[in-house]
Amino acid sequence: MAELRRRAVHASGVGFPALYLLGLADWPTLRWLLLAGSAVAAGLETIRLGVGLDWAIYETLTREYEADNVAGYALYMFSMTAVALVFVPPVAIPGMLMLAIGDPVSGLLGSNEPGRAKRASVVAIMFAVCFTLAAVVLVESVALPTALIAAAVGGAGATIADGFTPVVRGYVLDDNLTIPPVACTGIWLVVTAVG
Repeated sequence: MAELRRRAVHASGVGFPALYLLGLADWPTLRWLLLAGSAVAAGLETIRLGVGLDWAIYETLTREYEADNVAGYALYMFSMTAVALVFVPPVAIPGMLMLAIGDPVSGLLGSNEPGRAKRASVVAIMFAVCFTLAAVVLVESVALPTALIAAAVGGAGATIADGFTPVVRGYVLDDNLTIPPVACTGIWLVVTAVG
């Protein structure tokens, strides 16, 4: 049940890119909202890790390896904010959607322990979801062949970031941090190379 709640909270982040896609916020406004969300997350994490804030919600929504590290929700906000600040909307939005939708779908189908890869079937579904999300967004602003290639490259990047969570010097590189920048960089490289 805790995993389902964690995934529901994760998916709620789709509200950020949805604001832009539905025309409820322009790109500069969305960037400010993400910056505000990141500031709140940074403040909460500073208090949690520095002072020892022990709200019950942290027990439910954080993983064991996050007890002494920055929690996934903060990494989620930081990575969404970073791609929104670095990339234009057609590149940034797919990466944000891959994190908000693709990652929880993948997590419900099968999680992986840090340092271990996910099952092939979960990896395939993650790629299909991420490719579809990116293609739907990209086809609005990029020629179809380029959109499909960029969606495939971005989807593959997100899938790799999701499918294998490396541990570097004892610190887990959480996919909440890696999915958007890896996906968006792949999309940007293709779109830039093709023009």
